[in-house]
Amino acid sequence: MGEIAERYRRRAEAFERKVAAVQPDQWGNQSPCAKWTARDVVEHVVTMHGTMLTPVARKLEPADDPLTAFQEARAAIEDVLDDPVAALTETDTPGGRLTTEQHIDQVVSDDLVLHGWDLARATEQDETIDPVDLERLWATAVAIPPELMAKYRTPGAFGEGIEVYGAEVPVPPDAPLQDRLLGLLGREP
Repeated sequence: MGEIAERYRRRAEAFERKVAAVQPDQWGNQSPCAKWTARDVVEHVVTMHGTMLTPVARKLEPADDPLTAFQEARAAIEDVLDDPVAALTETDTPGGRLTTEQHIDQVVSDDLVLHGWDLARATEQDETIDPVDLERLWATAVAIPPELMAKYRTPGAFGEGIEVYGAEVPVPPDAPLQDRLLGLLGREP
C-alpha cells in the first residue's frame, strides 16, 4: 500500500468513528460551517468522494443514512487507490493536472481532517486533530500563494455553491498550531 492510500485509510477510519458516534438527535446540530448542519458536513464529504470517482468512471449509489453513505464512499475510494490503473489516471483539476490518487490526497483526504473537526465540534466529540495531519495541513495551507488563497475564499470561484475556505479568523500568533490552522482556514477555534 502506498503512502497516499495509507494516509487516506487512516484519516477515513478516524472520520468514520466520528460519524458512527453522532447521536440521532445531533444530526441537525449547527456545524462551524455557517450553512451546514452535522448531517450536511457528512453529505459534503460523501459528495466530494463521488467527485473524485468521476475521472475513473465510477459513481456512488445513494444510501439511507450518513454512516452507510460514508462507508460506501470510503470503500469506493479505497478500491480506486488499490487499482493502479485508476489511481494513476490523470485528470485536469482546479489545482492542475493530477493523478486520481494525488487529487484524492489533496482534496478528500485533507477534507476528512478538517471536516472531521467540523463534525466533532458540531456533535461535542473530541476536536483534537492528529498531530501528523495538523503539521501536514499547516505546511500546505501556509504555502498557498495569496492570489490562490483569495480565490479559495471567494464563494463560487470553483463552481456554483462551492466555498473552499471562509474568511481568516484572527488568532494570536502564539496560539496552538491547531487554532492557527483553523483560523487560517476560516474557522473559529
